[in-house]
Amino acid sequence: MQAKQIVARVEELVRPLCEQAGVSLWDVEFEKEGGQYMLTVTVDHPDGVHIDQCEQVSRALDPMLDEKEFDSMPSYTLCVSSAGLSRRLKKPEHFAAFLGHPVEVGFYKPVNGAKQVEGTLIAYENGNVTLETGGQRTVYEPADIAAVRLAVEI
Repeated sequence: MQAKQIVARVEELVRPLCEQAGVSLWDVEFEKEGGQYMLTVTVDHPDGVHIDQCEQVSRALDPMLDEKEFDSMPSYTLCVSSAGLSRRLKKPEHFAAFLGHPVEVGFYKPVNGAKQVEGTLIAYENGNVTLETGGQRTVYEPADIAAVRLAVEI
């Protein structure tokens, strides 16, 4: 199985498990980190996520991943965690949910002299991210963007 196929299948399996645990599925990633594969399931809830909910999803998902269809998967570590306050926005629905909120956009290389910029998320269209900073709107292209995260206000 390719990584994209693994992610799609795990999303399919874990979505009802998340509902049973009282959380929503935020994201699934299957990536190699430091020589080992990580299967990360990220969950969310408007009132926060409790560790018991993560554990419930993990315990229910784990035996499903031992099924024959996953035999070709490389060795991995399963991690189920909360999206957190400074969650990464990746999908169109993530951006739609946080329009008007402060975000941090990190770049692969400096854009206008900055490696990162913070502003209010105004729009997301075809991967283009529009921020308002100091009354000025700027559109950033997907080829420049390494990550977009919610900005934590303290």
